[in-house]
Amino acid sequence: MATVLFAQPNPKKQPWIQLFNGKDLNDWTVKITNHPVGDNYNNTFRVQDGNIAVRYDKYDAFDEQYGHMFYKKPFSAYLLVLEYRFVGEQVKGGPGWAIRNSGAMLHGQAPETMGLKQDFPISLEMQLLGGDGKHDRHTANLCTPGTNVVMDGKLFTPHCVDSRSKTYAGEQWVRAEALVLGDSLITHIVEGDTVLTYSKPQIGGGNVDNYDPAVKVDGKALKSGYISLQSESGPVDFRRVSLFDLSPYMNNPKQLRAALDYLKKRKEK
Repeated sequence: MATVLFAQPNPKKQPWIQLFNGKDLNDWTVKITNHPVGDNYNNTFRVQDGNIAVRYDKYDAFDEQYGHMFYKKPFSAYLLVLEYRFVGEQVKGGPGWAIRNSGAMLHGQAPETMGLKQDFPISLEMQLLGGDGKHDRHTANLCTPGTNVVMDGKLFTPHCVDSRSKTYAGEQWVRAEALVLGDSLITHIVEGDTVLTYSKPQIGGGNVDNYDPAVKVDGKALKSGYISLQSESGPVDFRRVSLFDLSPYMNNPKQLRAALDYLKKRKEK
């Protein structure tokens, strides 16, 4: 009987997945606090000048209407690349901590499982902060709505921890990356520098309200989930949201190392 040979995954031949096509938001689903899934209240998320733009020009006040826009399918292992910038002024009524503040949510729950009044998806937030011209404000930090992680060998339960990044003030574009390897290792990277690393993401803790208890199973490992972008009361642009899928390599350590080495040697084109 002839031996069947299976083709090995080859990162050099693997295309990047463009989560944002530069034209529309058809591949994304919006969920804003106090609004049903799919209701892009006041056109908060829109495409403007070829970018994903988060805007509040139709708001009278923010009124704790935190929003998230979810990509259409979940992922388990990947390198996420996005470029963002903060623009303009915070909408009236936005909390002080949310000035020049947004994020990319990783391993998040599906949007249709969120409660009507739920503020944040159960997820891991790569928090994006812009400099205010006065203080050091690191970016690609970690916040944990309804989750915990392991850092330095111990369960980390505080809500947020700062990265080691520089401060990026003004309206400059910043490149942030998240290397996510299932429920093992997650790394945040800013402009090519590794700024934060943690492991063993899992459901647990607080800092999320009005969720369905059936979804928040504390202690459950987060092996995969949805990626979403935030609206937290400050206008922000995203001009690139791309992903390299690493799931084909996860069952073979040698192939995974080769794929990671390949990604280190060249940036996405």
